[in-house]
Amino acid sequence: MTTPPTGPLAGVTILDLSTVVLGPYATQLLGDMGADVIKVENGGGDIMRHAGPSPAPGMGAIYMGLNRNKRAILLDLKTNDGLEAIRRLVKKSDVFFTNVRMDGLIRLGLGYDELKKLREDIVYVHCAGYGSGGVHAGKPAYDDLIQAASGIADLLAIREGGPPKYMPALIADKVSGLHAAYATLAGLYSRAMTGKGQFIEAPMFESFTAFNMVENLFGHTFIPPLAQVAYTRSSSPNRKPYATKDGFIGLLPYSDSQWALFFEIGGRPEIMRDDPRFSTYAARTANINALYELVAEVAATKTTDEWLKLLEEADIPSMKCNTIVDVIDEPHLRGTGFIHERQHPAIGPYVAMEHPVKFTGTPASIRSEPPTLGQHTAEVLGELGFDAATIERMTAPKDTKKS
Repeated sequence: MTTPPTGPLAGVTILDLSTVVLGPYATQLLGDMGADVIKVENGGGDIMRHAGPSPAPGMGAIYMGLNRNKRAILLDLKTNDGLEAIRRLVKKSDVFFTNVRMDGLIRLGLGYDELKKLREDIVYVHCAGYGSGGVHAGKPAYDDLIQAASGIADLLAIREGGPPKYMPALIADKVSGLHAAYATLAGLYSRAMTGKGQFIEAPMFESFTAFNMVENLFGHTFIPPLAQVAYTRSSSPNRKPYATKDGFIGLLPYSDSQWALFFEIGGRPEIMRDDPRFSTYAARTANINALYELVAEVAATKTTDEWLKLLEEADIPSMKCNTIVDVIDEPHLRGTGFIHERQHPAIGPYVAMEHPVKFTGTPASIRSEPPTLGQHTAEVLGELGFDAATIERMTAPKDTKKS
């Protein structure tokens, strides 16, 4: 069941030719904010439909987290019918959003220059792997490749020693999806101000490298370099949740007074009182590994609950270190309704998360569950003016279609 959109993008139509994680994550955010996102798939559909456990065919766990608030249509873009449907969709859409490689789009007649002829003010968002004009332009890009190329994998080697490692999350995909989402919003705002659409390239390599290098360019910000790469505090091998008597805790004294109070509570006031290595912010940054080693020693003297109570009373930032399973029932996230259960007509109950940003005047919402493959094909084709016979032909199983 679908409810009317209340978000700030209500009335915006997004034609979504994206798959896997980056694009679907971006368009789900836009759908949460009220846009009518029409997800176009072909063949067996988005590969993420088949990633991870699934209680029903084509409704895999990762797909479920990326594709709510969308209408799914199944088209064969190798046929005239399929391409005609895309052309009609372009005419009614505000945004054409895709992470298909540009060479393939141009072969299908779906490059920006062609679509601009169909709708002059279209906002065309292309999520490329690498920026056009560079030596890697046109190459395929995936999360692993971008983590390797951007230096993120090397950060783990800097911190831990040994070889580079990937983060155990699709962090490059999701960060790049956020860049693509705000780029889409900026394109829509520009069109509202000027009446003109535009081509927007949101390259994954550049987006994720910009994200990584904010703090990790560090000493190499300057010419010649004034220090090493990688922010010393965040790349310290001792920067990690601290073991308590019965678990782990995240804690971060920040000001001079908070550091002094932490060690006082922990029974080691002399550390901040007498050791010049930790007397100022600059000194602590320069000696961060030694400081974190001392924090670990002190943290081990009390239980997690004892620390949380003492640190809250002292107004020193702290949080319990949750397991992934703990997070599902975390009291704050459950109490706000952010993590909650929903009922899907095809698979039954599942765990979902609300849109994280609150709009007081135009609230984001979950209006519809992640769609099954081709769920809305006939509905959307009807809206595009295709007659019943054509819709029947286009939605018939592939092996029974008439030539």
